[in-house]
Amino acid sequence: MPLFQNATFFTTVNHLNTLPYTRAEVAFAGRSNAGKSSALNTLANRTRLAFVSKTPGRTQHINFFDLGQERFLVDLPGYGYAQVPEAIRVHWVELLGRYLRERTSLIGLLLIMDARHPLKDLDWHMLNYFGSTGKPVHILLSKSDKLSRQEQAKTLAAVKAELKDHPQVSVQLFSSLKKQGMDTVETVVEGWFNDELAAQALHEIVAAQDEDTTAPPAGETGAIN
Repeated sequence: MPLFQNATFFTTVNHLNTLPYTRAEVAFAGRSNAGKSSALNTLANRTRLAFVSKTPGRTQHINFFDLGQERFLVDLPGYGYAQVPEAIRVHWVELLGRYLRERTSLIGLLLIMDARHPLKDLDWHMLNYFGSTGKPVHILLSKSDKLSRQEQAKTLAAVKAELKDHPQVSVQLFSSLKKQGMDTVETVVEGWFNDELAAQALHEIVAAQDEDTTAPPAGETGAIN
């Protein structure tokens, strides 16, 4: 079964001190009107895994989805649109900023942009902010079905050119309506998970070997006579 179709809701949080333990997770982010929830539902082959609102910006918590095998997908609040009180907006900025910078089990970011309006100021801010972690970003140019094939190719080439100085960032076309680009997203994210979990497994093996070599032989107490 494809990776995202294993997704089941796990938990929702609104404070960093309630984040669950995970071994590896990938976050879903984007402007509030970029089609983030629709993309998530399409990848998971569900109609309401993520709530699609007629009023962008309604996702107001960090939502965790279990993909199985100790892998998680994290749906972040959309940025740049929601009409909310200033106190809530400030809380979101702090919550997302610290999550993106400090979450050790976060291994990569899926960033959703409207293919008709890519790389807006807030998108660049997100790229530069998360880019400082050195972790990979994969951009989905959503709603690409609203462009002609010629426009799609032109947009993709233009975005790649803009990102030439960001080697950790990759990009593709995506359409929730036409289910375009689903296999590519699966391949990228599965690769992230496989690399991370393999690295963790190797680290655990090395750590166990180090413990074996430093432990005293059976019967020795370590006392000095």
